[in-house]
Amino acid sequence: MTASPSSFLEKFKRISLVTQIVIGLIAGIALALFAPELAKTTAFIGKVFVSALKAVAPILVFVLVMASIANHKHGQETHIRPILVLYLLGTFAAAVVAVIASSLFPSSLVLSTHDVAITAPGGINEVLQSLLLSVVDNPVSALMNANFIGILAWAIGMGVAIRHAGQTTRTVLDDLSNGVTLIVRVVIRFAPLGIFGLVASTLATSGFDALLGYIHLLAVLIGCMLFVALVMNPLIVFWKIRRNPFPLVLTCLRESGITAFFTRSSAANIPVNLELSKRLGLHEDTYSVSIPLGATINMAGAAITITVLTLAAVHTLGIAVDLPTAVLLSVVAAICACGASGVAGGSLLLIPLACSLFGIPSEIAMQVVAVGFIIGVLQDSAETALNSSTDVLFTAAACMAQEEKAQPAA
Repeated sequence: MTASPSSFLEKFKRISLVTQIVIGLIAGIALALFAPELAKTTAFIGKVFVSALKAVAPILVFVLVMASIANHKHGQETHIRPILVLYLLGTFAAAVVAVIASSLFPSSLVLSTHDVAITAPGGINEVLQSLLLSVVDNPVSALMNANFIGILAWAIGMGVAIRHAGQTTRTVLDDLSNGVTLIVRVVIRFAPLGIFGLVASTLATSGFDALLGYIHLLAVLIGCMLFVALVMNPLIVFWKIRRNPFPLVLTCLRESGITAFFTRSSAANIPVNLELSKRLGLHEDTYSVSIPLGATINMAGAAITITVLTLAAVHTLGIAVDLPTAVLLSVVAAICACGASGVAGGSLLLIPLACSLFGIPSEIAMQVVAVGFIIGVLQDSAETALNSSTDVLFTAAACMAQEEKAQPAA
C-alpha cells in the first residue's frame, strides 16, 4: 500500500528545519545539474522567499524592539554594551586577519578597462554622515527602504515613550509583537523551498565559470572568512564565556549561516536570527535590539572583503605597504564595514574609500569593485553567512557570560 501525499508531508514536517534546508539544497544542486532549463524556472520561488523575508524584517524589528522597551520592567538587565564591544572587536579582528592573509598570499587582478557607472562615497566623513542621516530618517521612509538604523532609532524612541502609557496599551503592543512573530515563523517554514529555488536557479544561470579566473582571490577571501568563523570568533567567545565555544559556534553557523549564505542578505536573515535567539533561550530584551543592530554594524565579512580586494589592487599596482598603513587600513576597513549597510551596494562600494589610502585613483578602484561583482556569487554569500551568524553568536556569548556572573550572586 503506497503512502498518501498527506502522510508524506506529515513525515517531512517532523524533520528538523535545518535538515529540510539541506534536502532543499541537495535537490537544487541536482536539478541544476540534470535539468538546467527547468532549474532556471525555479528562480521565482527563491525571489518570493527572499522578498517575504525582506518584507517582514522591517516591521518585525520595529514592533519587537518597541514592544520590548515598552514592556521592559525596571531592574531587568540588558546586555547591549558588551555585545557592542564584541561586534566592534570581531570586525576589527577580521580586518587584521585579512591584512595578514593578503600579505602572506598576495593576489593579483586583471583590471578591466570598461567603465562602471557607480558612485562611491568620497571619504570616511561621508560614510559617518550617511549613518547619522539614517538615524533621523522619516519613519515611513525607514520602514519602506529597510533602513534598520532609522527603524531602531524610532522603535527605541516610541518604546521609551510608551513605557509611560497604560498597561492596556503595552499589552496591545505585546500582542502585536506576538502576531508579527507568528507570521515570521510561517515564512521561515518555507526556507527549504526558497533555498531550493535560489540554489537551482543560481547554478543553472551563472554556474561557476565566471569564478575560475579568480580562484586565488576567492581562496584568500573565503579562507579569511573561514578562519574568522572557526578560529577568531571561537577565541573571542571563549574569552567571554570561559568554556568550549564550538557547540555554540557550530549551532550558529548551521542554523543561521546556511540560510544567510543563500539569501545573501543580513536584513532578510534577521527573522531567522531572532527565532534562533529565542530557541537558545536568550533575553528577548537584549536580542530584539542586538540582532537588528548587528545586521547593520557587525560586519566582519565586509571588513575582510574591503581589505582583501584593496590589498589585491595595491599588490597589482606594485605599491609598498608599511606596518602603520596596514594598521590604518584595518581601522578604516572596520569603520567602513560598520557603515556598509548605509551605502547602496554594501561593502563593495566602500572599496574606493580604502583604496584612497594608497593614492589609487577612483577609476582603477571602481574596476576592483567590478571584480567584486563578478565573484559576488560566492564572496557575497560567504560574507553574509559570516556577518549574520556572528550576530547570534556574540549576542549568545554576552548573555551567557552575564548569566554566569549573576549565578554566584543569586
